[in-house]
Amino acid sequence: MTRYLSLSLFIVGVVLGGTLIGTATIPGEWYQGLAKPSFNPPNWIFGPVWTALYILIAIAGWRVWRANSMGAPIALWVMQLALNFSWSPVFFAAQLPRIALIIIVALLVVIVGFIASAWREGRTAALLFLPYLAWVAFAAVLNTAIVLLN
Repeated sequence: MTRYLSLSLFIVGVVLGGTLIGTATIPGEWYQGLAKPSFNPPNWIFGPVWTALYILIAIAGWRVWRANSMGAPIALWVMQLALNFSWSPVFFAAQLPRIALIIIVALLVVIVGFIASAWREGRTAALLFLPYLAWVAFAAVLNTAIVLLN
């Protein structure tokens, strides 16, 4: 498989997966009725931010897959994607913010693990995850605030 075809497949797969989950779990009346902290961003910001992050996640995954398709970084990459894709259905569809908080904390741990593991094999993939780490840390604080306020 050519490098550009495999990169395209990573990007399309991750962005499409995230888009499908986001579309299926659009915040509804339940979410609108929750008490939220003052730092809660407007809903319109999430789509563009996640699209950009999903592209970075895909490129990082592609880089570690090309470097060592059976190593720890790719295993951690798959794990973080599974946790990432499970958060919205648990939070928005199942309406379980406490369980979603457990998922997002686990996601943070796996993201840090990926960064550490990828750092040893190729720093670019690790660096691509830094904006993701920052956003998920912010989302974890937001999730925590929603749990505490409700």
